Amino acid sequence: MNDTRAAAPGENAQIADLLRETAQLLEAQGANPFRVSAYRNAAAEIARLPESVRGIFDERGVAGLEALPHVGRGIAAAIAEMLITGRWSQLERLRGTVDAVQLFRTVPGIGPGLAERIHDELHLDTLEALEVAANDGRLEAVAGVGPRRAAAIRAALENMLRRKRVPMPVAPAPARGPEIVLLLEVDRDYRDKADAGKLPTIAPRRLNPEGKSWLPVLHAHHGGWHFTALYSNTAQAHRLGKVRDWVVIYFYDHDHAEGQHTVVTETRGPLAGRRVVRGREPECKEHYAAFDFSAADKRK
Repeated sequence: MNDTRAAAPGENAQIADLLRETAQLLEAQGANPFRVSAYRNAAAEIARLPESVRGIFDERGVAGLEALPHVGRGIAAAIAEMLITGRWSQLERLRGTVDAVQLFRTVPGIGPGLAERIHDELHLDTLEALEVAANDGRLEAVAGVGPRRAAAIRAALENMLRRKRVPMPVAPAPARGPEIVLLLEVDRDYRDKADAGKLPTIAPRRLNPEGKSWLPVLHAHHGGWHFTALYSNTAQAHRLGKVRDWVVIYFYDHDHAEGQHTVVTETRGPLAGRRVVRGREPECKEHYAAFDFSAADKRK
């Protein structure tokens, strides 16, 4: 075994501990037992691994991690994130300690105000997710960015991630994600249970000076997808009084690869007053048109 594959029990143990903590938090917050078991099984595998998980990653990247027993695509991407950045956004979200604004400020060209706007408007948590937004055009739409600044930020992100000797580590979730009807069902379930006080709560670090445990969290399993739903704890949501209207839904496939959508109450146009999934408004319009037609047919 060469030096890069030599055992590193300390780092392996730290990663295993974080995976176990995630399993414990998911269990305490009522997540699907199979999802909980997946993280526990991955933790056990990493803990007993005779080789350095960093060595495997440096030699073979995410594919090398994914090839380990009990470590699928999403968990491999999570381990890569830990190795690259020293943090794990999903775990921080479960703890209530995620601070994406501070993270984005480490990128050259992004100051405090822009970091806040990026987080508020795009609901991103990681540098990898920010890099995707910088490449697919969403970042350019944020006030104060534009094509030239987006290109500079994109280059800075590419340099930051390359410097850590890895391709973009987050395995992308399917582009479309869950069907609209599933997302709206999770949104309705979350808001109903949050209003009834039936959900566990976490104490978010941001915009919570008293450290109160007030943010409800829902874990659900519908149509083959795992979901985590939370109210949007962003400066813009607080400023506009939309905290208990905007719902951020994170979705995971069977391999725990993550994507996300935000559901809001539309304020204008033909869908005004209805819940819509941002970025998928045309599908929402089709969904409600079919729903209205069915309801009218039943009244006949």
